[in-house]
Amino acid sequence: MNLRRFLPDRFTCCLVLTVLLASFLPCQGATAQVFGWLTDLAIALLFFLHGAKLSRDAVVAGMTHWRLHLTVLSSTFVLFPVLGLLLKPLLAPLVTPDLYLGVLFLCTLPSTVQSSIAFTSMARGNIPAAICAASASSLLGIVITPLLVGLVLQSHGQGAMRWNAVGDIVLQLLVPFVAGQVAQRWIGRWVERHRAMLGIVDQGSILLVVYTAFSAAVLQGLWKQTPLPVLLGLLVADAVLLACALLVTRYGARAMRFGREDEITIVFCGSKKSLASGVPMAKVLFASQPLGAIVLPLMLFHQVQLMTCAVLARRYARGLDDVGASRDRAVR
Repeated sequence: MNLRRFLPDRFTCCLVLTVLLASFLPCQGATAQVFGWLTDLAIALLFFLHGAKLSRDAVVAGMTHWRLHLTVLSSTFVLFPVLGLLLKPLLAPLVTPDLYLGVLFLCTLPSTVQSSIAFTSMARGNIPAAICAASASSLLGIVITPLLVGLVLQSHGQGAMRWNAVGDIVLQLLVPFVAGQVAQRWIGRWVERHRAMLGIVDQGSILLVVYTAFSAAVLQGLWKQTPLPVLLGLLVADAVLLACALLVTRYGARAMRFGREDEITIVFCGSKKSLASGVPMAKVLFASQPLGAIVLPLMLFHQVQLMTCAVLARRYARGLDDVGASRDRAVR
């Protein structure tokens, strides 16, 4: 058995080290303010580069498969919030109120882009549709997620959200994204050739937000309020959410008579939540809340979904290989 497949990736290790750094050397005062400015700049650059990289031709070409895209968006923005609220009697006792608020927040987030496409490709699904579905989810999430957060908070009894936060999201995320789309004709090819740079900005902005968020949370007593049993409870809560999403998307796609390739795309695009979009959004939407506790469920969910979907993608691919081998034997 290859144990490396179950080990965390390099970025997850960096996340853990960042949390440890914030736990022992939290930034505060003027240093925290400087880190806050750097974080805002990194996030704006991240969404500008994503706008410059996203191919409009690929999006337009994939939009014809509207049933698949509607199914993915329904899973991302309807199924997950409903699960988060319906499973409250089961999940809420496992964690603290702030962590459960973070669980609800992750339920409102858009799907990932890179890993959704990568796993769809690994499982031999409909890759063009995955590109379109994941990209549309990420873009629409800039507007839909703040609205869903407001509705979920009211349902959860947390009071109303700052609705001017929607404007902040548009200013900090959508405007740079649109600017990147406008600049794509001049810098799009250059960005495509330097994908490694986008990865550095992507991961670097997340690490900056995580460090500043956990620094503030540690100073407010996060770890005193989050003992080991609560962390284990949070891991169970994330696993339950992911398991429900995977089951519903898989058997829902079959009930709606999608083909195998489309089913794979629906499963991997409709069950994911984006760490890259979620952490910057949390910084804006929960400016006055304990941000460390709110992003912690998302960080754990990120690792759980990567490990689970890696195994699932290999099983899908192996199933196709078995079908092909059976057909070859039948022909002979």
